[in-house]
Amino acid sequence: MKIVAQVKLMPEADQAAALRSTLRTVNEAACWVSGVAFERGVPHEYELRKHTYAELKTRGLGAQAAQHVIKKTRDAYTTLKANITAGNLGKPGSKRRRKAESKPIAFRPEAAQPYDDRCLSWQYDRQTVSIWTTAGRLKNIRFVCSADALRMLREHRKGESDLIERDGVFYLIAVCDIPEPEVFEPAGFVGVDLGIVNIATTSTGYRAAGRGLNRHRKRQLDLRKKLQAKGTKSAKRLLKKRSRKEARHTANVNHIISKTIVTTAERTGYGIALEDLTGVRSRVRLRKDQRTSLHSWSFRQLASFVEYKAKRAGVPLVYVDPACTSQQCSECGHIDRKNRIDQATFACRSCGALMHADDNASHNLARKGATAWTTGRESRVPATP
Repeated sequence: MKIVAQVKLMPEADQAAALRSTLRTVNEAACWVSGVAFERGVPHEYELRKHTYAELKTRGLGAQAAQHVIKKTRDAYTTLKANITAGNLGKPGSKRRRKAESKPIAFRPEAAQPYDDRCLSWQYDRQTVSIWTTAGRLKNIRFVCSADALRMLREHRKGESDLIERDGVFYLIAVCDIPEPEVFEPAGFVGVDLGIVNIATTSTGYRAAGRGLNRHRKRQLDLRKKLQAKGTKSAKRLLKKRSRKEARHTANVNHIISKTIVTTAERTGYGIALEDLTGVRSRVRLRKDQRTSLHSWSFRQLASFVEYKAKRAGVPLVYVDPACTSQQCSECGHIDRKNRIDQATFACRSCGALMHADDNASHNLARKGATAWTTGRESRVPATP
């Protein structure tokens, strides 16, 4: 499995200037390549290279850097086409889709630039890198990271690394190819019910309340509104300083929750059953005052964290259809919309079972996970001789 490790570069002043100039040069070149691709109907990478490679060399890019700029641009159009096909940019004729299709893709000045081993080399013992720039090869640029990240880089780094600039700080995002352990045969499944009031509720009794995170989001939203209304230079500086603060906090909370879920499943020998919530935002109809909470709900990020942590631990994971899991009694199986009294209360109208609604849903998901695993795994029946 592929995991990325992020390291922070600590360049000297002249090195930082060279890195910044390099990113701006390659991304300006990528915008030009994007314009050529758009005019010619987005040709294949080989054909696009014939139209742009010589010009990129005259702009001061090295051979490998020029190849990466062309590939980066072509990959961006491939992603755009996939998003259009999947309907992520709206229906044909929608304003958002017409805007995306009517002009070339543009690259930010500080957007990521990929490097391979010909342009970038790592010295793990000294924690330095040597990297190509438009000003020549820069050597002995220090980097810092955690001990676990350094070990992962040393043992598993493979393929390209991306150089990015974020708020004046440079980072390298390196790809590490880690071998996956063999998935064990689960004794059962831990059902995980995802929500906004309770971020995650498991059938083992763990509940991650969303009250703290929702309060944090409310504070950040109110502060942004206040600073944007003020509009002074100091307010804009503070807005820039606090940018991505909410996203970082949310990611940290999701990491903690996902680690708890996977650790519990690994310790007990259970698999994990997650809800397949694909398209939930387009299906649900809410009042205007509820839409912010729905669209701030980072269920996909939490699911992806659980997924990759489960793979690293060898824990089985299945996605199940969440239909009726909130209306079905986990004790007797009776389904009725009236079983769900309110957000927190479930009372079965058939057998009288009374429990927390999220706990009930998690037990239903656990049962569905076991069924999905049983029907989806390979047959254990010996082959007929």
